[in-house]
Amino acid sequence: MEAAAAAATAASMVWFRKGLRVHDNPALDAARRCGGGAAARLYPVFVLDPRYLRPDPAAASPGSARAGVARVRFLLESLRDLDARLRRLGSRLLLLRARDDVADAVCAALKDWNIGKLCFESDTEPYGLARDKKVTDFAMASGIEVFTPVSHTLFDPAEIIRKNGGRPPLTYQSFVAIAGEPPEPVMEEYSELPPVGDTGEYELLPVPTVEELGYGDISQEEISPFRGGETEALRRMKESLQNKEWVAKFEKPKGDPSAFLKPATTVLSPYLKFGCLSSRYFYRCIQDVYRSVKNHTKPPVSLTGQLLWRDFFYTVSFGTPNFDRMKGNSICKQIPWSENEELFVAWRDGRTGYPWIDAIMLQLRKWGWMHHLARHSVACFLTRGDLFIHWEKGRDVFERLLIDSDWAINNGNWLWLSCSSFFYQYHRIYSPITFGKKYDPNGNYIRHFIPVLKDMPKEYIYEPWTAPLSIQKKANCIIGEDYPKPVIDHETASKECRKKMGEAYASSNSIKRTSSNSLRRKVSHGGQDASNSSIAKLFKRSSRAE
Repeated sequence: MEAAAAAATAASMVWFRKGLRVHDNPALDAARRCGGGAAARLYPVFVLDPRYLRPDPAAASPGSARAGVARVRFLLESLRDLDARLRRLGSRLLLLRARDDVADAVCAALKDWNIGKLCFESDTEPYGLARDKKVTDFAMASGIEVFTPVSHTLFDPAEIIRKNGGRPPLTYQSFVAIAGEPPEPVMEEYSELPPVGDTGEYELLPVPTVEELGYGDISQEEISPFRGGETEALRRMKESLQNKEWVAKFEKPKGDPSAFLKPATTVLSPYLKFGCLSSRYFYRCIQDVYRSVKNHTKPPVSLTGQLLWRDFFYTVSFGTPNFDRMKGNSICKQIPWSENEELFVAWRDGRTGYPWIDAIMLQLRKWGWMHHLARHSVACFLTRGDLFIHWEKGRDVFERLLIDSDWAINNGNWLWLSCSSFFYQYHRIYSPITFGKKYDPNGNYIRHFIPVLKDMPKEYIYEPWTAPLSIQKKANCIIGEDYPKPVIDHETASKECRKKMGEAYASSNSIKRTSSNSLRRKVSHGGQDASNSSIAKLFKRSSRAE
């Protein structure tokens, strides 16, 4: 009995979900140790989740209901790279496939492999929290030690909220003031890892190809130029940071959204999303560059400022119930968005008749990525700028297609760009014509992603419907036949959107004033619905939301 117990204690599992890396991985570092020494056996596990990978023939483009082909391919490349890096350390990735529920698959492996210690990176997304609770409850009831370090973000969102009196800070400035400096990354490098233990009769899968997952004929799908994996993440980071002047002068939101052959940003967001790159290690490397130059930009616009923005959204999303929806979300403006499936589909599929908007949406579908200012343009167009369609609809499209799709950041950005929260200057609208032209007057970006417009003269490339028919014929692109006419008139639509937003804001403020007055009356009359102290708390929360 004692021998069996000792053997169990000496067997550890590191459960990968995000955090698909070896460097700065506290969960992996803890799993390789047991008690005071090294674990006798280490089981590095990743479970293929049907929730994200199961093919959906009804989806608007190849992939599953929740992930397009580009993001699935990026994940598989990341898993392949992780397996290769583990093998160089004398280990390997144990890839399992869940029938329905990932938690059930992990719990079964914990039991069957007699695991004594389970280590995995903590997750703050609602789905992840529910999944992890199920596994943790099982492990604790089975006498298995559980270690869940915070390593996907710079800071622990729960700790930031605790420091802020139990509420998430709702401005970037207040978040930064509370956060301070992040913990140092785990810098230890390994020459080897403990061997993998006996897996019994488990079917250990090789990392599948996209084709093997059953998404149908995807031979015509353009392959994203961004390869997944820790190796590529570290290479790309090193390449970006070698240009010290660029790092020192980096200033978001500046940058060219039309640059696609050589993007104007690091394009490290997908590697941070999957945890192929540690945000703490990246932060430290940027700081090393800053120390070697005389001057550099500061947050919120600097490169480190972008990592802090990421943590800001993680913290607010973790501490805000219903963060991913309008209803029941205390920090979200209640706006009566329109429902128009025809306009929505035109936007989603890149058929609005506005080449700048359509090229961005086609880049999204093909590459799974576009510049942040390009994202701003199409989000504004869908919501408060032109179509007045609910931000949740756009969020769902981005969530499915972006290779850097991130629950906290994606929802946060859509709340921001629709002027539903964080940012409220709804009268500032991105023009679907002049904004792109400012960066790319010749329309090279449009010509690449919309080949039917490649011969359109630059005078008409952003407004092809204004080209005389003779010019359209010469360019082999008849508007209304080869390329759609505009689905709306921007000037008219944007004025109507401003009017609707103004009315929604006025209504929202009126509701808040009524709610605040009601609370004041309850306080002054000693209302019996709740104690004075709890009403006061509600009142403070209501006042802050304005």
